[in-house]
Amino acid sequence: MDILMWLRQLKRVPSQSCLHDRINFQFPWKPDNITQIHKTQATCFHHQMLQQIFSLFSTEDSHAAWGGLVLPQLLVCLHYQLHELESANVQNLTCPDLGVAVRKYFQGITSYLQEKKHRPCAWEVVRREIEERLFLIDRELREEAASEES
Repeated sequence: MDILMWLRQLKRVPSQSCLHDRINFQFPWKPDNITQIHKTQATCFHHQMLQQIFSLFSTEDSHAAWGGLVLPQLLVCLHYQLHELESANVQNLTCPDLGVAVRKYFQGITSYLQEKKHRPCAWEVVRREIEERLFLIDRELREEAASEES
């Protein structure tokens, strides 16, 4: 099972009802410049993102917001993908600037959740943001892998 599927299953609040809560979290990469970085950096960025997502969804506030059986499955899937990346020695890659950018991005998400008092719409905005960004990263990594094979 993939992370995006579990994220979609977490959805409890219609996204349309939370439009007034949307915010620009200043994602560190734009779609047009992801393809300009080489695979090592993209893989490192992906690893950093998964670590931060795991940390965010492992919190008590996340468990209070989502509960149920889907959140534990999401965490298992995240843990598995992190383990797969780490067994491929991704943790030995050096990407300090990317790590700082990803941590800053997630600090903004955490501050937003605190400001919104972890309300359901705030979690939905965050869930949707992470879903969109992971989709973008996954797509870019797949395209890059496909171009290497040709």
